[in-house]
Amino acid sequence: MSVIGEEEQSVLKDVFNHLHENPEVSWDEVNTTAYIKDFFEKRGVKSTTFEDCTGLVAEIGEGRPVVAVRADMDALWQEVDGEFRANHSCGHDAHMTIVLGVFLRLMEKEKLNGTVRFLFQPAEEKGAGALKLVDKGVVDDADFLFGMHLRPVQELDNGSYAPAISHGATRHIRGVIEGDDAHGARPHLNTNAIQVGAELVQAINNMHFDPLVPHSMKVTAFQAGGESANIIPGRASFTVDVRAQNNELMEEMVARLERTIAFSAEYNHVSITTETIAEMAAAVLNDEATEVMAEAIKETTGEETLRPIRETTGGDDFHFYTIKKPELKATMLAVGCDLSPGLHHPRMTFDRNALPKAVDIITRAVEKVLEK
Repeated sequence: MSVIGEEEQSVLKDVFNHLHENPEVSWDEVNTTAYIKDFFEKRGVKSTTFEDCTGLVAEIGEGRPVVAVRADMDALWQEVDGEFRANHSCGHDAHMTIVLGVFLRLMEKEKLNGTVRFLFQPAEEKGAGALKLVDKGVVDDADFLFGMHLRPVQELDNGSYAPAISHGATRHIRGVIEGDDAHGARPHLNTNAIQVGAELVQAINNMHFDPLVPHSMKVTAFQAGGESANIIPGRASFTVDVRAQNNELMEEMVARLERTIAFSAEYNHVSITTETIAEMAAAVLNDEATEVMAEAIKETTGEETLRPIRETTGGDDFHFYTIKKPELKATMLAVGCDLSPGLHHPRMTFDRNALPKAVDIITRAVEKVLEK
């Protein structure tokens, strides 16, 4: 049973509905930032926004310890029922709602024995928002950092929770094959960019790495040619999605990919340029933060709801906070909520009754740190 009152649950329901119905993509969370800023100010709490990016920071209490709670803000851009639009299919609307719920709960206390800082971070889907906030110093003096993420039914059953999420590393690489077009009747006068792309796909499929470490590498986009069927395209663009369960294997895979692309360019007498368009590091788990979260789960929803650390091949830029600030004690709550068919599915749904329970757990984790 959640300890959140009916009035607070009604507020959180309205918050979620607003955020869900007004999604904004990475670096464009302008109205979302304004909405959350207004939420704090209506309750007498000032927040800090930034001139060069979206997102905001608010805090209550004072002194040490400093406990930060992070929510990601951005939606995905995807096709939904035949229309491309922003869509909260990764649960960030729920994460923002949970963090605002924690704020409401802690505001009920007469005094906090420390500082609680609420981070609303942009551009998680681009893998760059956490690094931006690290550069702004928002966790420089933080002792603990808590986050959360809804988990799909494939990973966690409804009503259960895990005290940490062991995400893998992710790298998205965009490439451009540069060459000249040629007449379809004269294939000897150019190099077919589609053929170069096909060779790269085959080369990637033939790469082998340590089978004991989960990993994958695949081409996720390829564009070449136009409406004229008698033109052999010399130019094409492609993207590669690379995933590895640890950061060491990620570096090995990317280095191998770069060598393969360089060889293909030389062999085919074309130019192939690449750039990393998104990057997320694998999780570096903290035992103390994980234990605090595990105890919070047991104390709020019961020991029977506690599950082991969830290992997933998905990525999250949350882990850049601890990679850049190794002294920071951080973990992410995994929330089992009957999420299906899966994350990033355009019609993803979940049991919204999980939100107040997640608020209870995160609130208790914060309280436990402040009570130390």
